[in-house]
Amino acid sequence: MIDLSGLTPFASGGNRHCYRHPDDPEKCVKVMRPGRIEELRGRAPWYKRLAGEAHFDDNLRELAGYRQRALRRAGNDNPVWHHLPRWYGIQETSAGPGAVSQLILDHKGEPAPTLEHYLQQHGLDTPITAALERFARWLRDTGVLTKNLLPHNLVVTMRQGAPELTLIDGLGRATLLPFPEWFRWSRRRYIRRRIERMWRRIHWEVSDKSLSWKEAERHG
Repeated sequence: MIDLSGLTPFASGGNRHCYRHPDDPEKCVKVMRPGRIEELRGRAPWYKRLAGEAHFDDNLRELAGYRQRALRRAGNDNPVWHHLPRWYGIQETSAGPGAVSQLILDHKGEPAPTLEHYLQQHGLDTPITAALERFARWLRDTGVLTKNLLPHNLVVTMRQGAPELTLIDGLGRATLLPFPEWFRWSRRRYIRRRIERMWRRIHWEVSDKSLSWKEAERHG
């Protein structure tokens, strides 16, 4: 069992706390916030509740994301890992089941900053634009399926003097039916739409935000 008692998360999202593994500082352990699964299930429409706990547990959703076709038999040198953390499975912790993955670190050995943070500091400059274009090309080339690509779910590291992006959350498909897994035409269209939405969100992030994201997306 991984003992997280007395530890402070280095990051927290709406559903999960993220801890540095107490026995391996190059691994991340994500656990659901206490009571969050029950809260999400209680607020959901009846038809979503039929999907069971897996629909509300981000750890199980992440596990499903890593089991997608593009990653299922990917070897250590496969290009799919160029922009993804390695996955070590769901393990028991003192705070409940934890999703254990590679912790993406900066040059100081600390958790890498998010793209959201980078954009706040530097804006949409030439280096990060090139990194986003490489990331989008990687999605198209590998067929890796993601949910909406949000700046706080991407982290920035430096490789050979240039920034590169790694997706730390939001892996998997957002569709109810698995057509993007089964059919190439559906997968290409799905990925193209995720990329287009990623760019819209990026441009909103560096705008004056006079419109909320939901409003901007509706007008987009």
